[in-house]
Amino acid sequence: MLTTPHLAPGLRSTEPRAAGQRSAGRLAMAVLGGLALAWAAEPAAAQGKLEAQYEATLAGIPVGKGAWNIEIQDDVFAAAASGGTSGLLKSFAGGSGTGASQGRVVNGALVATGYQASTTTSKKTEEIRITLDKGNVKDFGIVPEPPVDPDRIVVTDAHRRGVWDPMTASLLRVPGTGDPVTPDACHNSAPVFDGRMRYELKLDFKRMETVKAEKGYHGPVVVCSLFFVPVAGYIPDRPVIKYLAAQRNIEIAFAPVAGTRILVPFWLKVPTPLGPAMLEATSFITAAQPPRVAKTQ
Repeated sequence: MLTTPHLAPGLRSTEPRAAGQRSAGRLAMAVLGGLALAWAAEPAAAQGKLEAQYEATLAGIPVGKGAWNIEIQDDVFAAAASGGTSGLLKSFAGGSGTGASQGRVVNGALVATGYQASTTTSKKTEEIRITLDKGNVKDFGIVPEPPVDPDRIVVTDAHRRGVWDPMTASLLRVPGTGDPVTPDACHNSAPVFDGRMRYELKLDFKRMETVKAEKGYHGPVVVCSLFFVPVAGYIPDRPVIKYLAAQRNIEIAFAPVAGTRILVPFWLKVPTPLGPAMLEATSFITAAQPPRVAKTQ
């Protein structure tokens, strides 16, 4: 599952040396699960569906699993994801979560109206909801309400206008009429608001590759460099924020949803203190959907 930085188990700016391994493990999972992608709302062609399974690894060791389902119809769309830690990492940085968004397709553009997310760790369960109207946040909330931290950069009303929720933001639209899996897909940058943080995500073309899932998709992907730029709602001294903002070697590969011009992440690679962290699709089953036929009276 792709979520946002605050959903991962938190890190403190100073921790005992004996807790270093636990901090590194948490950082690795935060990095793996801490990035969503947001891009300009261009028309979404036709209708398509994706059912995918992902596995997270750290230095080649499995540490988590997730699922992602997306359905785009002629007038509405929905996306939902779930995931959690597994294996050795679960013993000291366990957690699970779900996320979902839904909205309308207006003149071919995906326009989100709502986003919900829930995360559970050994310490607490947190729920987030966001209501949007044409890219502007109408209402949002976090339960339980987090305490006010004087070190956190304040999110203003202006920061919540012209933004994407994390789940809808994961749908990368490629304009045009040709093959969407091209270098042009990486020419994007966009704002995201996840209920707590406001940040920018930027892409730059890296290369083309061919991938083969254990089940489903076998074909080309476009690989982009990914850059995370925090804007507001974050604590500057938090290690995971510093780490993500400083990275210049994060890579993400996009594969297409059949029947649409939408690309979604097939794999994500991030360097960490414990070795390379990777989130990769093991199953990526996608198919075009026939247009719905209106009922006649």
